[in-house]
Amino acid sequence: MQLEAVKAAVFQKLENKLPSGLIYHSVDHTKSVYKNAGELAAVGGVTGEPLIILLTAALLHDAGFLETYTGHEEASCKIAAEMLPNFGYNSQQIEQVQSIIMATKLPQQPLSPLAEIMCDADLYYLGTVNYTATAENLYNEMQNYGIYRSRDEWLQQQIAFMKNHSYFTAGAKQKLDKKKAENLDILQKMKPASKELKHDGFKAGDIVMIVFGVLIAAFALKSFLVPNNFFDGGITGISLLVHEIYHINLAVVIIIANLPLIIVSRYSISLHFAIKTLFCIILLGACLILLPEKPITSDLLLVSIFGGVFLGIGIGLTMRAGCALDGIEVLALYTWRKTSFTISEIIMALNIIIFSIAAFKFGVPTALYSILTYFAASKTVDYVVEGLEAYTGVTIISGKSDIIKDRLVNELGRGITVYKGERGYLPGKFEVHEDCDIIFTVITRLELRKLKNLVSEVDHKAFVFASTIRETSGGIIKRRHMH
Repeated sequence: MQLEAVKAAVFQKLENKLPSGLIYHSVDHTKSVYKNAGELAAVGGVTGEPLIILLTAALLHDAGFLETYTGHEEASCKIAAEMLPNFGYNSQQIEQVQSIIMATKLPQQPLSPLAEIMCDADLYYLGTVNYTATAENLYNEMQNYGIYRSRDEWLQQQIAFMKNHSYFTAGAKQKLDKKKAENLDILQKMKPASKELKHDGFKAGDIVMIVFGVLIAAFALKSFLVPNNFFDGGITGISLLVHEIYHINLAVVIIIANLPLIIVSRYSISLHFAIKTLFCIILLGACLILLPEKPITSDLLLVSIFGGVFLGIGIGLTMRAGCALDGIEVLALYTWRKTSFTISEIIMALNIIIFSIAAFKFGVPTALYSILTYFAASKTVDYVVEGLEAYTGVTIISGKSDIIKDRLVNELGRGITVYKGERGYLPGKFEVHEDCDIIFTVITRLELRKLKNLVSEVDHKAFVFASTIRETSGGIIKRRHMH
């Protein structure tokens, strides 16, 4: 059995061909498990052929990630069966390796002492000082693959897993149990992530923004939308529909329509968020009662655009203060957790229903102008919440990546991340390809043209694509103050 040759071949494959989204199950994880298995085997007195079998399983236990994320253990066994005969392993030895690999599948079920060592080596990090950083990598990886939708869900699962987990071997228990208990204690003391976000009570700046936001939104409703029988999307749009069809006081409808969603937000987001939103909605209702209805203009285009802009400014200011003037996103967030649809899809479906009813009751032109109002409001909310310097993620693939990396860092002043990849595989030249560095950086959208010009100067054939980033933290980026 040629263990060293297997080791070199496996590491080469993992280093070059693992998907970039595998932040935890990287080649470094395999190297760590290989090392940990060796240490635990030494404690247990495992030597000779059994040790080689164990270390071979450690090398190949996550090789299946080269082919699939779900069911990677089975894929690892398949790779072992195809690969190991070339390195002097017989069928019995390969079956032992496969049995040890399958023991790592959660929940772990080792059927031999070697499998017990392997299982402990695979989850060795639970009892180390590096637990927090390693677990964060695993969380980010699972986010990449859509396994966890929120940090709260992840935290609860981790606590439950740690409570139910126990090491199999005496060596692992002696070395790791104490620190694992400390790590579990840290997890149990952590607050849910959603309650740490911007919803930490009333601050003077928040109150000012809420008041101004509500006043501007009420102005948009009383001076633009209501006098001209226009509508918006979301709960505000539903409230306007009910007001126009049944002639119920708009302030009363808005408060009643938002109350159930405020109650939902108490459990799905946080108590502080719910309290702020309740204050915001009641204040809006009061403003709608007290402010006179004075139409600014009857021009339908001006009403649809500026009514949407002012409404968007009001909603955006309240969002920056950590609450919601319109509960549609709370409803979408709650529905998203119960279904497979995205928040955007849920909001779009609700708005299609609203505008369809508007078209049926008040005519297609009114519905179309109302859609324009919603579009203007949505874009204004984006600018108010994100600012002009919303961030953009840019990926660059070029044969002259070294020069581009140098100029991005030293001229544009941006931090970069580099992924190892391959370029080529063109139609008619599929066999032509080469290794390359894939560059990723985060800039403001105001800098996008400058970056494209910089890249074009170096390599006009470079492949560049950009995508909007909603939130950023850390790294070398210009940050604006967020409330």
